[in-house]
Amino acid sequence: MTEPRYTPLRERHEALGASFTDFGGWQMPVRYTSDLAEHRAVREAAGVFDISHMAEFLVDGPAAGDYLDYCLAGRLSAMTIGKAKYSLLLAEDGGIIDDVIVYRMGEQRFLIISNAGNRDVVREALAARVESAAGAHAVTVEDVSDDYALIAVQGPASEQILTEVAGIDEISVPWAEQKYYSWASATFAGKPLLLARTGYTGEDGFELLVAAADAAELWDAVLAAGESHGLVPAGLAARDTLRLEAGMPLYGHELSREIRPAQAGLGRVVVADKESFVGKDAVAAPADARVLVGLTAEGRRAGRAGYPVVLEDGTVVGEITSGALSPTLGHPIAMAYVDPAHAEDGAELFLDVRGTKIPATRTTLPFYRRKK
Repeated sequence: MTEPRYTPLRERHEALGASFTDFGGWQMPVRYTSDLAEHRAVREAAGVFDISHMAEFLVDGPAAGDYLDYCLAGRLSAMTIGKAKYSLLLAEDGGIIDDVIVYRMGEQRFLIISNAGNRDVVREALAARVESAAGAHAVTVEDVSDDYALIAVQGPASEQILTEVAGIDEISVPWAEQKYYSWASATFAGKPLLLARTGYTGEDGFELLVAAADAAELWDAVLAAGESHGLVPAGLAARDTLRLEAGMPLYGHELSREIRPAQAGLGRVVVADKESFVGKDAVAAPADARVLVGLTAEGRRAGRAGYPVVLEDGTVVGEITSGALSPTLGHPIAMAYVDPAHAEDGAELFLDVRGTKIPATRTTLPFYRRKK
């Protein structure tokens, strides 16, 4: 039996009274007080999340851009330094191995952040593709996951809070000029800090990459700065309902090795006219393959992952991948894969909630969009 893993912030979570759950082999805080309170804090003020379980890989060398173009679905070589891009790591058969964010750190240096549960398979795929890519002799890939911690500050007050964190200094890009899906270098207590304007909640926010040894001090400083702004520590439960409202896919739910990008509404991520990339010849899904849709319902009973989507006569036409009673919207929402014939906007479907058919309407994602 594999021993559970803990992030460098374990003692901080325990002191705050967190409840823990297994997530990708890690013991992670699922909540501190209540799911609803933490969710609302992020929508109305700010929340701070420990996401140190995520995996990080450094890609370096003169051929790094070309290698990533071959390795991933997007055209990463075209990124400018200081930017980030969402991309997909595909298998030869077009299935999704993982979804990742890539940061261009320099002319020949990139950072990849992948999902915790996929760390091993991503590391193996990246290593194998070094051997296959043109110019591979000029590329190195290093798994640096254990060296770093990652802290997310999300919500409308996140920028204001971070400007007041004692110890953050030497910021390469002024706060007001940091755009969504970009990053800036900084220091915390004199040590390197990466500030990425990215997140997984549908709100404005930042993800802070810091050496694992400095994570607890940074966590404390963020909590202290946010105390007067309504910031609260938030766990995985709130993070899940936040990302669901924002229509963001979760690997193992909306994304998997059996799913092609277009099925998940991610066809735009694939640059199909690249000369060569892994999965290029198989990326198109069959015409009859189920596609991801948003579903909304009335009342309080929400469909959950694995529940069937049916027609009025009970015919099964799909399956829910994520569902909840939306804390922000006040009604049930779900993402589901359904047969293409029933995927048009406004289609009348039903959620089979433990034998009870709940009327649901096909809705364009996301369910929630923050005010600019």
